[in-house]
Amino acid sequence: MKKLFFSAWIFGLLVACGGSSSAPGKTTAATPVNRSQYMKTITEAELKTHLTIVASDAMEGRETGSEGQKKAGLYLIEQYRKNGIPAPKNSNGYYQPVPAAYLNAKYNENLGDSENILAFIEGSEKPEEIVVISAHYDHVGVKNGEVYNGADDDGSGTVALLEIAQAFQKAKKEGHGPKRSILFLHVTGEEHGLHGSRYYTENPLFPLKNTVADVNIDMIGRRDAAHANNGQYIYVIGSDYLSSDLHAVCEEVNTQYTKLQLDYKYNDRKDPNRFYYRSDHYNFAKNNIPSVFLFSGVHEDYHKPTDDVEKIEFDLLAKRAQYAFVIVWEIANRTERLKVDKTEPDPKK
Repeated sequence: MKKLFFSAWIFGLLVACGGSSSAPGKTTAATPVNRSQYMKTITEAELKTHLTIVASDAMEGRETGSEGQKKAGLYLIEQYRKNGIPAPKNSNGYYQPVPAAYLNAKYNENLGDSENILAFIEGSEKPEEIVVISAHYDHVGVKNGEVYNGADDDGSGTVALLEIAQAFQKAKKEGHGPKRSILFLHVTGEEHGLHGSRYYTENPLFPLKNTVADVNIDMIGRRDAAHANNGQYIYVIGSDYLSSDLHAVCEEVNTQYTKLQLDYKYNDRKDPNRFYYRSDHYNFAKNNIPSVFLFSGVHEDYHKPTDDVEKIEFDLLAKRAQYAFVIVWEIANRTERLKVDKTEPDPKK
């Protein structure tokens, strides 16, 4: 996550493909489907396999535009191909090139050309409506000979997207694909000013007016000091800023499926950390797209070379990734798209 100065069977039969009969937003029971069976394909073991590679020394800390980041990107693409998940038809393969001139325009940090990475599952009924799930795959590279592996920041979100995509693809193969399309967006340049997500929203592959929501995952693999005795939580930030529907979805699917403690401490608009403005969802939110940021908080290894795979709690990572999955499932399968019934707050207030 970017630093401040730069500027998470009986029962199954009650669950419908579009959500439960009591789900917010007028969902309807069409073909009964047990979404929990797909949620549970998101496993600790597979997350660990992916993260051990993505956050290895071989990736050299995934600095924006570096060879290490490009290696990590190739690994992500390999997984999407392996699972039969294509790139968007209107993209440059799985890549959206982000030129160095764009990345360096604000701060002139001598970053190289980089890429957002995109994978796509087309919706069955409303393919023109897009649900974005995002995470940044860059980190801060090598400093003084030490590799900053960024296992939590944001290796955790990066591999969560891989597992979530696999779960949706499995559902689609079994006849339960999403009604709306889902864009899996791995963005670059977050650590240097949210550049990759800003580039995407300024150069979208799909019209922003057709983008229903962004669910953004940034650091969900650890616990912070406030939850030292119980890791079964997730910070939910921004869910109610633009859309009452989105907030209701986040609450209800947690009650039904994951039963995490939803912590709204950092959702306070007066919180001095201003986390809402510090990760990639914000570039969607400022374009009036309902957005939610899932986050497990900072810890003693934040932006240090000690943010390593060995310190990730994979049971917590899996549960939080499952939570993101059921949020996206609900948004993608509702009868009606999320309503925007609030105004984006002024970041200066």
